[in-house]
Amino acid sequence: MKFKAKSHPYLQLIKRNFSGFVLCLIMMVITHSGFAQQWESQFVKIQSNGRLKYIADKNKNIIPDFSRVGYHQNDKVIPDVKTVIVLSATGDHDQEKIQQAIDDLAKKQPDENGIRGAVLLKKGTYKIPGSLKIATGGIVLRGEGDETKLIASGKGKRKTIMASGSGRANEISGSRIKITDHYVPVGTKSFTVASSKGLKVGDQIMIYRPGTTKWIQDLKMDQIEPGTGTIQWTPADYNLEFERVITSIQGDKITIDNPIVMAMEDQYGGGEIYKYTFEGRIAEVGIENLYLESEYKGDTDEEHGWDAISFNKIENSWIKNVTSRYFGYSCVNLGHDSKQITVMDSKCLAPKSQIIGGRRYSFNNDGQLNLFMGCYASEGRHDYVTGAKVCGPNVFYNCKSENAKADIGPHHRWAMGTLYDNIITDGEINIQDRGNWGTGHGWSGVNQVLWNCTAAKAAVQNPYVSGKNYAIGLKAKKYNGRLKGRPDGIWEGQNKAGLNPQSLYLKQVEESKK
Repeated sequence: MKFKAKSHPYLQLIKRNFSGFVLCLIMMVITHSGFAQQWESQFVKIQSNGRLKYIADKNKNIIPDFSRVGYHQNDKVIPDVKTVIVLSATGDHDQEKIQQAIDDLAKKQPDENGIRGAVLLKKGTYKIPGSLKIATGGIVLRGEGDETKLIASGKGKRKTIMASGSGRANEISGSRIKITDHYVPVGTKSFTVASSKGLKVGDQIMIYRPGTTKWIQDLKMDQIEPGTGTIQWTPADYNLEFERVITSIQGDKITIDNPIVMAMEDQYGGGEIYKYTFEGRIAEVGIENLYLESEYKGDTDEEHGWDAISFNKIENSWIKNVTSRYFGYSCVNLGHDSKQITVMDSKCLAPKSQIIGGRRYSFNNDGQLNLFMGCYASEGRHDYVTGAKVCGPNVFYNCKSENAKADIGPHHRWAMGTLYDNIITDGEINIQDRGNWGTGHGWSGVNQVLWNCTAAKAAVQNPYVSGKNYAIGLKAKKYNGRLKGRPDGIWEGQNKAGLNPQSLYLKQVEESKK
């Protein structure tokens, strides 16, 4: 299979920005597959014309298209933003000087693409005793690679770089419309509403899937075995909202930009749509070419830098070529209101904390339509991970984990529609009922796809209702997971080389550009 990178801007981006590690990984996969007999999944096949064909189940559910995640849904290449301000490390109030440069740039009028410019930090060591805050869009904070060192100095848990807007998504009054289809399957981008009056192509809509008592009962999430602080699931906590854009309207049938990643069923309350605004959300923020390190007192010290980089209330932004070392929680932490973020070619190294819950989530994603690719983590607990009620699609692609202390995968309550593609770990990858772990995590995820991944061992289970989880071409020892008696997930081609396509994500991106 050949990718015509010249005609696909996003594939050019991948080729141009991948670290040496990821390029070596791809070459190893390609070389190895040359000696293995190729095979195809029964769920995603390659037709004679070279395009993918998705095989539906009896309810017309298919594996979703994950191609339109990350910065501007792959429609734009991450820009090379012009440097406007240049700073050098002096050891004299470095944090205040960097913050002032950010604040000064925020006053500059953005260009037609929403870009204000970049602050360049020259090689050197910058002490950051608090947090650097970016609250305005169009600002890039850039270094000169690992020799531009930001040191989270002193005591106290904190985020070293914080990029966040304000406010929240607000429903436009009177815009809520009922979805009339009795069943909206996973993977579809079209459905019928009671009326398309008042809707137009380009509208931002929220797809609303209510939590209901019957759904929770059928999932048995009102029967979690009690533990320390266990909370049974309640309907009000599981009203799910997926951000989408209308791309076509034909009568009362609308088409959206990204697929449904959790089926909507009459028996569980169906679904609705409504238009919304998010006035305070910012965009076009970049963090590039930086090394971040936290001071610490000992291997289990927790009063020091916690997140190297934190994003929230932000969209169409990026983090690339950053390295974190000695932070207690993460290199990158994307909050619930982070959308269409690309995190690439970044490393999370040698975290310092206790090795227990709530620590060492190397690359954490709680938002939607986000992409992590070409990343590396060592000594983390949950290196490529989603949190509670994470509304997909989301993608982790071509990432590696070493010296893992726990597992990769959906970690908390009910993540929906995540692709783990060519992920390699010496730890576990699990998609399971977590039972009373935490405060009663229960089912961690649904419509999760492991594609051509490698792990020491894995548990992949299907929830009782609402979808499936897939292990396709997974090279790992299969085990039962934490709790017995749960339905087995979909396993196909376990420990079998030669899966075609080698990367579902890259193939989907290629097709999206045609």
